[in-house]
Amino acid sequence: MIKRNQKLTAFILSFFIFTLSACAPKPEWKAKNDQLIKEKNLAVRTREDIPKSKVIPSLEPGVVTNISKLPVTEIAPGAKAKIYWGKGILISWMTLDPRAEIPAETLPSERIMVVMKGSIGQLINGSFAAMQAIPRDEPDGSHGRTPRNDLVYLEKGVQNALKAGDDGAEIVEIYCPPRPDYMKKAGASRLPSSLPSADFPIKPTIEPNRVYDLNDLQFTQLVPGANSRLVSGRGAQASFLRMNPGSTFGHHLHPEEQIMIVLRGAIDEIILDGTFHMEKGDIVLLPGDMVHAGLIGPLGCDGLDVFWPVRPDYEEKRVKQLEAFQAIIPEEAKVELLVDGSKQGPGLVFNEGPKWLNGKLYFSSMYFDQTWGGDPKRSSTVEMDADGTYRFISRGIMQTNGLMPLANGNLAVCDMFGHRVLEMTTKGKIVRTLAASYDGKLLDGPNDIVRDAKGGLYFTDPQFTPEAKKFQSGRSVYYITPQGKVIRVIGPNEFAQPNGIFLSPDGKTLFINNTYDDEAWWNVNSDKDNFIWAYDVKDDGTVTNGRKFCELFLNPEVLDRKARSSGADGMTIDELGNIYVATWFGLQIFNAKGEFLGILNIPVYPVSCCFGGDDMKTLFIVGYDKVWKVRTNVRGLTYGPK
Repeated sequence: MIKRNQKLTAFILSFFIFTLSACAPKPEWKAKNDQLIKEKNLAVRTREDIPKSKVIPSLEPGVVTNISKLPVTEIAPGAKAKIYWGKGILISWMTLDPRAEIPAETLPSERIMVVMKGSIGQLINGSFAAMQAIPRDEPDGSHGRTPRNDLVYLEKGVQNALKAGDDGAEIVEIYCPPRPDYMKKAGASRLPSSLPSADFPIKPTIEPNRVYDLNDLQFTQLVPGANSRLVSGRGAQASFLRMNPGSTFGHHLHPEEQIMIVLRGAIDEIILDGTFHMEKGDIVLLPGDMVHAGLIGPLGCDGLDVFWPVRPDYEEKRVKQLEAFQAIIPEEAKVELLVDGSKQGPGLVFNEGPKWLNGKLYFSSMYFDQTWGGDPKRSSTVEMDADGTYRFISRGIMQTNGLMPLANGNLAVCDMFGHRVLEMTTKGKIVRTLAASYDGKLLDGPNDIVRDAKGGLYFTDPQFTPEAKKFQSGRSVYYITPQGKVIRVIGPNEFAQPNGIFLSPDGKTLFINNTYDDEAWWNVNSDKDNFIWAYDVKDDGTVTNGRKFCELFLNPEVLDRKARSSGADGMTIDELGNIYVATWFGLQIFNAKGEFLGILNIPVYPVSCCFGGDDMKTLFIVGYDKVWKVRTNVRGLTYGPK
């Protein structure tokens, strides 16, 4: 009888709880949301593992505000933050005065932290690790530093402390679940009696207690035109997102909570049936299952999305993209500095045009000053052994640029300021002039060069020369036939600045990139923009059917001025047809279909690259006064004596 009463009581209690749950008021936006899902026939993804949360968000769902409107919260003396949170995540943008400190504490939540400006000491495993942010240089002839933003992931329960550097710092912290002490300091009127779990059965994407550079992490394509560096703990997922001008996120919804902030550019965020223009510093909380979309403006948009819990669809895309990249660049491979020409050997200045020949790397140390002023008397052609020992084979006789091995074991050399293409031995002896004019007029500045199977040579001429008055009618691409005749295959100024050039492994496709475009200070604009273009090669060496092959990433500064300059320079290709192109954004890699695979982050802007080594599986990268190398799983094409 007692057991029967207990069962009856349990049934009544369960029914009462179910009834209360069923009758609980739905959010005001839910009716409109359900209508949009039906009207647009949107896919609905469900998950049963998201815990109930008693945390009251600091942001009103679906309402855009700006971080500048949030109160300043003092975390510790000299450490002030703008703090906002949802049901499962809290984000703190903190400014630290010079040498300010966050005292040692036991973390109540998992924490992802990125240094945005300045430097800090971060307590990791009992000692302080140096972390920093380094801004990007505006590229010129002698400077080209790429950005650095250190990040770390710390698990719940570990010891945390911070010490700001001499110039202070700015950091962003992501906590999952939200920190009650931060919420209290930020003025929360009601603190939750309990917090949702942040321990989901998922492996973090980065190792705890290890410092990374955010710029080393690979991008994942989320939708066409939108790529993200995804960093996940066990509960929170940070998406450092780059969206191209004119790209779109179609109407969609997901069960995970999302908090978004615009870091650069602008987006028209569509929330339910309203459109909200969002610019730098604008933030919005999108509760799970709220319908939204996005239209990206002409400057593109960079943002930080934080999700709770981790989105499995994004993680699946991240793993798939990373596998494709690591099929080429193994997980354990590291970009190694092989030569620092400012400290080693006779000295290197602006390295260009590398090619592997007979067990050695040949390249140009072509010299530029900060304003891109060249000097043939300070330019050299370099021979380097595999261990990094190098020597000059020519010095002070020409502004040497792109190189290409010839079938007889010599080198074709672009003498940029000498308006010619030369044949040179590997001892530095000039054998003959291969090309010096077209249509009875001097060439301007041969830049990069590639050889076909017939012995013909394609080269670009972007007219990057000191003469105010050019000899030819515009920037062009030429072909030296096997018989020695020079023909023009890409007409004047079809490219704003044609630069890197290469052939497919079968020799049937010619690839050309474009360095500058749509710049107020550049006197040619074209429709080539920040793309590598592909052309079909005809039997006589001419080309046809020009088409976009792949789109190159652009730096934020370029996007801000509505330009399309990628800084694309030297390229190489492997036997599978994967293309590697040196740009201001790093060494960008695409497969034979033009699909983006990944980016190798280099400390300064890479200028050119090639394969080499005994097995042709080492990728050499040159830039300014440095030479790097990285081992790959693929084999580059072999040129030289046949």
